[in-house]
Amino acid sequence: MCGRYALTSAPEAIRRLFGYPETPNFPPRYNIAPTLPIAIVASERQGGKQTRRFMLARWGFLPGFVKETRDFPLIINARAETALEKASFRNPMKRRRCLVPADAYYEWLKLGAGRRIERRPYLFRRADGQPIGMAGLWETYAGADGAEIDTACILTTNANAATVSVHDRMPAILEQKDFEAWLDCDDVSPEKAAALLKLAPEDALEFFEISPAINKATGEGPQLQEPVMRTLFG
Repeated sequence: MCGRYALTSAPEAIRRLFGYPETPNFPPRYNIAPTLPIAIVASERQGGKQTRRFMLARWGFLPGFVKETRDFPLIINARAETALEKASFRNPMKRRRCLVPADAYYEWLKLGAGRRIERRPYLFRRADGQPIGMAGLWETYAGADGAEIDTACILTTNANAATVSVHDRMPAILEQKDFEAWLDCDDVSPEKAAALLKLAPEDALEFFEISPAINKATGEGPQLQEPVMRTLFG
């Protein structure tokens, strides 16, 4: 799964890579947690062609058919393998696919068992230093009072052979050449879009252990990403 991530690149760098016309000015965020507003990139047809757009959405997807939010679990991730089959995601896979820009994401290595379980946080980022384009889905939820809120989740795949040593799942990471097809909900079928959700190559990411300070959802700052150095017996 992907339960925390960071977006720290300059807004203009993200704008160039993801190709949207808006010029939002957002600060670096080192510890983005569920329920917070997140940046997503969607697409809509204007004048006969697809135009990308920057949006803010709550990280915590709500399907359109939900009536009472208290009766529905918070969806922060959706499995890419079953997104076409699940009622919650079938329509968004057709009409509301998005990209979730990131510079890194975090996972926890589980050690031990029973009452002696230890979870060590790791940072994952692209080995080439570029931002990450995570595949996502979004939906506009309309509450009983008529208020609307855009919500989103991140799609995940099985971990590749390199990252499975830390966690068995990872975000579905798209290459820039596949952004257009993933976002084009008019001309690219859900089945063809789903075929883009492949495991990242084994050499695509680098990762290392970081401080448990990342565990606190309200923590912020670059110090959260500093590597932890351990001895052979540490």
